[in-house]
Amino acid sequence: MRICVICEGCYPFVAGGVSSWLHGLIKAMPQHTFVIWAIGAQEKSRGKYAYEMPENVVELRDVYLDEMMASHVKKPRRNRLTPAQKDNLKRLMRCEQPDWEGIFDLFSKPPLENVSFLMSESFLELLEELSAEDFPYVGFTDYFYCIRSMFLPLLYLLGVQPPEADLYYSVSAGYAGVLGAMAGLRTGRPFLLTEHGIYTREREEEILRTDWVPAHFKNLWIRMFYMYTRCAYQYATRVTSLFHRASLIQQEIGCPADKCRVIPNGVAYERFSQIPPKEPDGFIDIGAVVRLVPIKDIKTMLYAFSLVCQERDNVRLHIMGPTEEDEEYYEECVHLRDDLGLDKAVFTGRVNVLEYLQKIDFVLLTSLSEGQPLAVLEGMAAGRPAVTTDVGCCRELLEGVDDDLGTAGFCVPPMHQSAMAEAMLAMCDNQAERLRMGETGQKRVSANYRHAQMLERYAALFDEAGGEALGGDRI
Repeated sequence: MRICVICEGCYPFVAGGVSSWLHGLIKAMPQHTFVIWAIGAQEKSRGKYAYEMPENVVELRDVYLDEMMASHVKKPRRNRLTPAQKDNLKRLMRCEQPDWEGIFDLFSKPPLENVSFLMSESFLELLEELSAEDFPYVGFTDYFYCIRSMFLPLLYLLGVQPPEADLYYSVSAGYAGVLGAMAGLRTGRPFLLTEHGIYTREREEEILRTDWVPAHFKNLWIRMFYMYTRCAYQYATRVTSLFHRASLIQQEIGCPADKCRVIPNGVAYERFSQIPPKEPDGFIDIGAVVRLVPIKDIKTMLYAFSLVCQERDNVRLHIMGPTEEDEEYYEECVHLRDDLGLDKAVFTGRVNVLEYLQKIDFVLLTSLSEGQPLAVLEGMAAGRPAVTTDVGCCRELLEGVDDDLGTAGFCVPPMHQSAMAEAMLAMCDNQAERLRMGETGQKRVSANYRHAQMLERYAALFDEAGGEALGGDRI
C-alpha cells in the first residue's frame, strides 16, 4: 500500500518526540511504501532533515509557509461570490464550522491564486460586514490583518495538490488534519488521523500565554484551531489516540465515538530492558530526554532542580535532546541555569539514549502538555522510575490502569516548582523505593507498551482502511 503521511512542523525537520515515533513506524513497515507530505515553517529548512529517509519512503514533498510571503501575489480581478459561498466564508472567518467541501472547492486553485483572494474586493467587503457585526469597537485595520494572518496559511496549503496515495495518514490535527480531509475528499481515498497530544488544547495554551495575539482576538484564534480539528474529525475514517482519557477529550471536541480507537505507544522493550542499573558513584543522576521548547517547560525543571540542590549536593541533572528547534528558548534556559548557579545541570544535546540511560537513576519530565511520552516509557523499560507532571498519560503510566503492580514514580501538577522538587528529593532519598518503582515500571511496559504490540495494531488499522477503500486492489 502507498501511504501518504502528512506532518506539520515535525518529521523530518525535527528530531525526537512524534518524529522519532513516526520514523520508527515507517522503518518497521517495509511491506508498505510511504510518501512524506511535510509542512515546514521556513523554506531555509529545505533539505536540512533530522533523519535519513528509510528505503520505503519513495517521495518527500515539502511545503513551506514562508514561501507565500516571498512570492509576488497579483491582485485578482473582481470575483463574484454566490450568496451560498459568501455565507460559507463568513462561517469560516468566524471560526464556526463551515461546509468544508464548499471551502475545498472554492480554493482548489494553485496556492498563490488562492492567496490572492485576500487582496480581492470581495474579501474586503466580506470583512467590512464581519467587522461591523462582530468587532464594532475594534479598529478595522487590526481586524483586517488578524484575519489575513489567520487564514493566509490555510488558503496557501489548500492550493497544494495531494500526492498520489492509497491512504492519507496525519499524525496531528490542525493544518495537517485539514490537508488530510481535503486529500481524502479530492481523491476518494481514506484518511486516518492519529493524535499524540490533543492539538487544539496545546494551541489554546500557547495562544493564552502569548503576547503577539491581542487579547480581543485570542478567542477567535482558539476557535480557529478547534474548527480545523473538527474538520479532521469529520472526514477521517478512524481517529486514534494514545490513551483512553485523550479519546474522551476527542469526543468532547466533536469526534464521533464510533470513529475513535485507542492505540498506546510502544517501545523496544527488549533493548531497553537490557540496560544495566547505574553503577553507584555517590551521586544521584536525573535524566530528562526532551526537546528544548517552551511546552516542555525546561525553566520549571531548572528552578525545581535549584531547590533540590539547596538540600543535596550530590545530584546531577542531564537534559538530553536537540536544542536547535527553538534556539532563543534554549539560550534563555542556558542563561537561567547560569544565573541559578547550577553547575551540576548540563545540556547534552542529542545523545544515544540507550547508552546514556546507563548513567541515570531516574527520569524527569516537566511538560505543560503531553500525549504518551516515549522518554518516560523508555526509562520505565530500562527500570528507571520517573517524576513527571500530571499531563497527558503520565499518571496512567506511573500508577497503572486496572493492574496491581503499584506505582512507578511521582506525578505532580504542572509548573509547581516546589512539588516537583519534593518529588525529586523523595526519589533521591530512598534508594530501595526507587529501585522498587523501577521494577514496577519495567513490568508495566512489558505487559502493555511493547513496540511489537503497537505495530500490530497500526498494521491492522492501515489494512482495514485500505481494504475498505480499495477492495484489495493496489495493495
